[in-house]
Amino acid sequence: MSSLEVVLEGPRGRAELLDRYVEFVAARCRRNTVIATVSDLRVFFAVIDKDPAAVTPADVFEFISTQRRGDGDGRVVRLVDGEAGMAARTIRRRLAVMSGLFNWLVLCGEMGANPVPRGMATRRSGAGGQPSGSPLIRTPRTLPKVLDPADVIALLGAARHWRDRAMLEAMVLGGLRCCEVIGLRLEDLQPTQRLVFIADGKGGHQRLIPMSGQFFQSLSHYLSTERPADATTDAVFVALKGARRGGPLSIDGLEQIVRAAKGRAGLERATCHQLRHTCLTRLREAGMALEAIQAQAGHRSIESTRVYLHLADGWLASEYQRASDLIDASVGVLK
Repeated sequence: MSSLEVVLEGPRGRAELLDRYVEFVAARCRRNTVIATVSDLRVFFAVIDKDPAAVTPADVFEFISTQRRGDGDGRVVRLVDGEAGMAARTIRRRLAVMSGLFNWLVLCGEMGANPVPRGMATRRSGAGGQPSGSPLIRTPRTLPKVLDPADVIALLGAARHWRDRAMLEAMVLGGLRCCEVIGLRLEDLQPTQRLVFIADGKGGHQRLIPMSGQFFQSLSHYLSTERPADATTDAVFVALKGARRGGPLSIDGLEQIVRAAKGRAGLERATCHQLRHTCLTRLREAGMALEAIQAQAGHRSIESTRVYLHLADGWLASEYQRASDLIDASVGVLK
């Protein structure tokens, strides 16, 4: 990991301290977590220009206010949650990163207490008469966005290379995360059985999942006609031109490909995660068991998968109609 002295402006002592913390995080967490930690540290100390040990709860509240205001005047808000600045989930994640830093400083003897409050006290009592509180940042529970079938067809048709189409299909037909797509290796593919091995899923968990024959057809075209013969990596998806030709693609590269295809297709929205949500929603609509969708998605908890019950067209309506018919029948008997 590059030193934070390059990433974060500020006194050298502060940068060295934060660099030590990043090294601590890097020894315990995955690369994407470390990158996100560096980014969130940079954002916080760009607002609160203090030595970490001097940060107070008042500074934390000032950071929250700044994040909520955003760069504008507050008059333009997002329709999805009515907020003007950063999304509540983003602020909450950044506070979690800062809390981790301050906990580490407390353990190192650099601070007496963590300045990030755990929540706001309330007068209500929880179970057993225990005092309860409300979260410092309340995040809205919103449903994921999915693409219509016509939009998926348009997006796939806008792919300029077989490589791009295969990556799109990996997400919209197999439910892969973007990091799992670029992490695929040649040895992970089992085209005869139409299986794909995810060697490095979220949290380091592995899984073997089925994949559509359409994906393997696009993949075959890419491997036989586009992938450079002198590629320097065993990664399936590589750069096709430029200085990085033959090298593995990055997440930024994949997201740029998706944005370009979205623009050519004339779509208002289409992200890597929306493609994944679309796949899992369509699988549920087709009758796939929730436990099977959990395995396909690589969710550690079934609760993460239950959201696709609400996204699936007709599921709630059909369940309500079935129950309503039973109620009507019983009422008819009572009459």
